[in-house]
Amino acid sequence: MIDTNKSDWRYSVMPAVFTWLKKSESGAVEIDLEATKKYASDILKVQGKGGSRMGGLVGSGTLGENSYLSSEQRISLLKALSEVAKEYNVPLISGAAAETKEELAKIVEDLATVGVDTVMVMPPKTKAVPSEEEMYAYYELAEVTARGAGVTIMPYNNPDAAGYHALSTDILRRVSVLPNVTALKISTIDVSVIETLMLENKDLKVLAGVDTVTVHAGLAGARGGITGVGCIFPKASVTMQEYVVNEEWAKANQISQAMNSISYLDAQPLLMEYLKYAFGIHHNDATGGLLTLGKKLTQEQIEDVQARYILAKERLEALDLL
Repeated sequence: MIDTNKSDWRYSVMPAVFTWLKKSESGAVEIDLEATKKYASDILKVQGKGGSRMGGLVGSGTLGENSYLSSEQRISLLKALSEVAKEYNVPLISGAAAETKEELAKIVEDLATVGVDTVMVMPPKTKAVPSEEEMYAYYELAEVTARGAGVTIMPYNNPDAAGYHALSTDILRRVSVLPNVTALKISTIDVSVIETLMLENKDLKVLAGVDTVTVHAGLAGARGGITGVGCIFPKASVTMQEYVVNEEWAKANQISQAMNSISYLDAQPLLMEYLKYAFGIHHNDATGGLLTLGKKLTQEQIEDVQARYILAKERLEALDLL
């Protein structure tokens, strides 16, 4: 069994919550802060079969339409979500990405002022692939800035679905030992990366970021995870994490298999659009919450999401995990 302190959020699963949108009187699309807070709160209320809950709150990440929001929108969103995080006594985590290390440092400073505890730092948003030293310098300045601002950072490697530059194993190894790096988020279906890092540093904290490999990442050494599907099926996600922490692999895998049809969507380039649509189905919301600043799904894609959602719901209902 993993030696864990249950108060350590890095051993838990955390929801990457959607940003709810609405149309203003003028017809413009804006953030619905009250709806976003309500759904985040509803997710954090849910308990797994073992009695635990989500250990943190992730706002303005990939699923929160981070790349489509203005700086002002992100700040207002995170101010609202900080209220929810404080109510449930969990850390607030936010995504951050920029083209330059200087721009990133400014974002880290701004996020620290609105209640964010950990900044999930994505690789630089540049067309050209940074050199290893440029990549390291980007994270090094983020860590120094975070230290000065009183927050931590979590380097985020997500090459499979989000389209960011991949972080090499060497860069992950180097940044993981910087003082204010609290964990690594590794969102890839190649969990051998996690195993390699854990073999070199057994004290390293890694969070899995792809729902399809939660159990496999746990076997490789990941302590916790950040989930999109868990926003739709929180009881199942929390219960699966309970089994992972307790190394009850067969039970954890049974839940993973039950969610397989919809977890698949979490590893696709349109993960935000797909999972947000599935969330709308789950809450019988055909409008409002389904508004997105992202891409419009085709009818074929909509039907695929519907079928995947229904199959997962049926399987989880049979396990009493709805």
